[in-house]
Amino acid sequence: MKHLSRRSVLNLLLLLLGSAIFALNMNTFIAAGDLVPGGFSGLSILIQGIARKFFHVSIPFSVLNIGLNAIPAILSYRLVGKRFTLLSCFNIFFFSLLVDLLPKYEIVDDPLLVAVFGAILGGVAISLVLNSGASSGGTDFIAMSISAKYKTTNAFNYMLYFSAAVILTYGLLFGMDKALYSIIYQFCYTQVINALYRRYKKKTLFIVTEEPEKLSHALMELTHHSSTVLEGYGAYTQKRKYVVYTVLSDNDIRKISHYISQDMPGTFVNVLNSTEVIGNFFIKPLE
Repeated sequence: MKHLSRRSVLNLLLLLLGSAIFALNMNTFIAAGDLVPGGFSGLSILIQGIARKFFHVSIPFSVLNIGLNAIPAILSYRLVGKRFTLLSCFNIFFFSLLVDLLPKYEIVDDPLLVAVFGAILGGVAISLVLNSGASSGGTDFIAMSISAKYKTTNAFNYMLYFSAAVILTYGLLFGMDKALYSIIYQFCYTQVINALYRRYKKKTLFIVTEEPEKLSHALMELTHHSSTVLEGYGAYTQKRKYVVYTVLSDNDIRKISHYISQDMPGTFVNVLNSTEVIGNFFIKPLE
């Protein structure tokens, strides 16, 4: 219980820090370069720009971003998980308010530097949020809800198309140079997240054990993944062995590795990088 409490406090601190850094990034690099990030944050900026340019109305970012996330949050709460959704909603609320409260400040005026270093700062921020067990909401809520219901990851591709449509619309209305720099921002931002957030990177495990039932049960309980059990024979011990084959994310590997080291110390594990998995590989988000 003490360990869980400490972990919860650490996750909350990561979430607060990530939210604050991302809000700072919105009011410095993104604002200075007139960039539009993907997702609902980008859609909120697009709506703000349209309201100012065509209707001479100023709409607070927090009103738009929180309002747009309302329905996707309900879907995520029902289909993905309560804890994950509540943490993500807290991030959305805190981050959106900070964007409106913090002053806007131009650090550099070179658009390329703005796009690249803004992406680095934004990628670091959202990685902290993701590693806390939350997300930035919006398109993440929608994609993960679809994935949870239909057991597919294809929905994330459609969310990328949505972000591309937001950026293209922004470029058509406010200048294609801003859209192109936003694409550079989005590319670098994605690379930073891929480097820092490892939950969805897949690896293949070959686990040699004498207790396949116990291990298979632990895999289901801890990672929500099944496995394939193969019969084997230990050449040195001359005892019957079993090879448990499964594919997990880095985050799930840490869970099962801790379990094996504590409860099955005689078990041998070989971990291989998996560049592609064909079939139903679905990771259940944290409850």
